[in-house]
Amino acid sequence: MSSNRIQQRMDALKASNRKALIPYIVAGDPTPDVTVPAMHAMVTAGADIIELGMPFSDPFADGPVNQRGAERAIAGGMTLRGVLDAVSEFRQTDQETPIVLMGYLNPLIAMGEVAFCDACQDSGVDGLLIVDMPPEEEGSLVEAAKKRGLDLIYLAAPTTTDERLKTIGQATSGYLYYVSLKGITGSSKLDTTEVASRIEHMRQHVSVPICVGFGIRTAEDAAAISSTADGSIVGTVLVSQVEALINDPAKIPDALQSILKPMREAMDAKA
Repeated sequence: MSSNRIQQRMDALKASNRKALIPYIVAGDPTPDVTVPAMHAMVTAGADIIELGMPFSDPFADGPVNQRGAERAIAGGMTLRGVLDAVSEFRQTDQETPIVLMGYLNPLIAMGEVAFCDACQDSGVDGLLIVDMPPEEEGSLVEAAKKRGLDLIYLAAPTTTDERLKTIGQATSGYLYYVSLKGITGSSKLDTTEVASRIEHMRQHVSVPICVGFGIRTAEDAAAISSTADGSIVGTVLVSQVEALINDPAKIPDALQSILKPMREAMDAKA
C-alpha cells in the first residue's frame, strides 16, 4: 500500500466521519482547454478525488454517454500525453487533490508501460484504474506502477465471486470501485438496499475503502450510497452535462459545480 494522496485523503475523511465524493469526467471533452478549469471547479464544489478518463477509441465498458465523451475528446485533439499535461497543469495550483486516471490498456502499451508510469509520477497522478486489466495481471505495468507509488484500483461487480473478491482485495490499493449495476456505465436505477448489503459482505474480503459508481445521478443517490459505502463515484450525469454544453464550453465548470455541490451537502448531512 502506498501512502500517497489517495490514502491520506481517505484517512482524513474517515477521521472526520465523512465520505468521498469522486467525480469522473473525460479528459479533453469537448476540448482540451476545458479540462483543468473543470477539475478545479469540481474541487471547489467538494470533490475529494477526481477520476479523469483517458479517451480511447473503443471504450467497450462505457455506456453511450461516456463513449461520446471519449469521441469528442479525441476529435478535439486530446491525446494520452495531453491528459498527463492536464494533470501537470492542475498540480501547479492544487497539490492536495488525488487524481486517478481511468481507461484502457491499449494506449498505455502504445506509449510504453514504464514510460507511462514515469510520466504519471512526473505529472502528479496518484492512481490508475485500467478497466481491461485483471488483478491477476502481474506484468510490467503493475510492477512499474507499484515502484512509483501509484495506486492500482480494481473493479468489482454484483456478480463477483468471493474467491475473486479476495484476489481483487489483495491487488487493490487506494480504494475498490464497486460497480453497483450489471451492465455498462450510465445504465438503470440504483437499488441502494441491495448495494448496502453487498458492501457489508464485501468488507469481509476487502480491507481498502469501497466506493460505489454507476447509477448515481442525484444528491439523494449520493447520500444513500455514502451511508454504507466509503465514497460515491459520479460520472455519467456529469458527462451528460458536458455534452449539453458542447456549444458553450465556458459554462461547463459552473454546470459541474451545480451538480456536485448538492451531492456534497447531502452526503455531509447524512454523516
